[in-house]
Amino acid sequence: MFVADDPAFIADPYPEFHRLRALDEVHWHEGLGQFIAVSHAAAAAVLRHRSLGRIWTDATPLEQFASFNLLHRNSLLENEPPTHTRLRRSVSAAFARGHVERLRPTVEVLADGLVETLAEKISADGEADLLEHVAQPLPAQVIAELLGVPKQEAPRLVVLSNSIVKMYEYDLPEDLRREAEAAAEAFAGYLRELTEQRASHPGDDLLSHLVAADLTGDEVVATGVLLLMAGHEATVNVIGNGTTALLTHRSEWKRLVADPGLVEPATEELIRYDSPLQLFERTATADVEIAGHRVAEGEKIAALLGAAARDPEVFDDPGTLDIGRSPNPHLGFGGGIHYCLGAPLARIEIAAALGALRQRLPGLRLARQPERRPEFVIRGLRTLPVTTD
Repeated sequence: MFVADDPAFIADPYPEFHRLRALDEVHWHEGLGQFIAVSHAAAAAVLRHRSLGRIWTDATPLEQFASFNLLHRNSLLENEPPTHTRLRRSVSAAFARGHVERLRPTVEVLADGLVETLAEKISADGEADLLEHVAQPLPAQVIAELLGVPKQEAPRLVVLSNSIVKMYEYDLPEDLRREAEAAAEAFAGYLRELTEQRASHPGDDLLSHLVAADLTGDEVVATGVLLLMAGHEATVNVIGNGTTALLTHRSEWKRLVADPGLVEPATEELIRYDSPLQLFERTATADVEIAGHRVAEGEKIAALLGAAARDPEVFDDPGTLDIGRSPNPHLGFGGGIHYCLGAPLARIEIAAALGALRQRLPGLRLARQPERRPEFVIRGLRTLPVTTD
């Protein structure tokens, strides 16, 4: 069984997923302390089963993680009905006001400008970090625009987000746990100030609409933080992992450059091919059977999204990058009642980045091997140095 912090496994987990899937659809993982579902069918069942829920357990000791726990106790992601139903209804209503679609032209302009900056940096220095100049700032600026956060604050919120999400990894060192709590405290404090401003001076932004909804102050703050974190982390890593895959598979990059009609299917394929979120936990609220395996009430089971995305029972030649793949029923945005609310916005951002890159930098290639982050659950890169022909 894989060791979640083994550098060789993190570098390429997919051969191990293939081995496990050939043995069975569900396994007990002693190191993670839970079952893991590695087939597409089993992972989908985990995500959609109503007796498998997101049951939040506070980080301990409680007195050391007050802010981190507050954000998650009040989060849409970490609650089940009826709390989840009420929270999602309020957030969905705010999204339904047209916030996402109105952002499409803005996202495309932002992506084009960032890629232009990347091109100028490459021209001046011979190479540049695509993460630094495109993948990281694009979703940060878009989410800031969506919520009505001042643009100059976006970089600081990215740093805070990066610290908080490390808590989702297993066996995190104590110093990083302390950094995550400090970041949660700073993030919550900033959003609380902002929501108080919106309460007295509302605008036409998502945060103002959340303030006006049937949410408590803590729920507004937790929702704002969730949208910023989830909306940033996943998109950064799809753009980073996906561009690396495209530039490693030159024929697929050339296909994309030659045919702008492939941008949308390429977006789906990049989400599938190297999933930015590898594992998503559920807890059994009653005895459940998944792929013939009993998960007792109180036990945990995780859907391994990266494994599900390479299941040959669902995807032809799953280890091959095919930007024209159709259909592409990946589980990259989850499933069931916790399906990602921000999926439409993420798709717009990824497509805008791909469109700008293929148009402005058709000769894009890796300058050297990217550096991968040493985490398993949230899969991404530290650096992505690129150049042009």
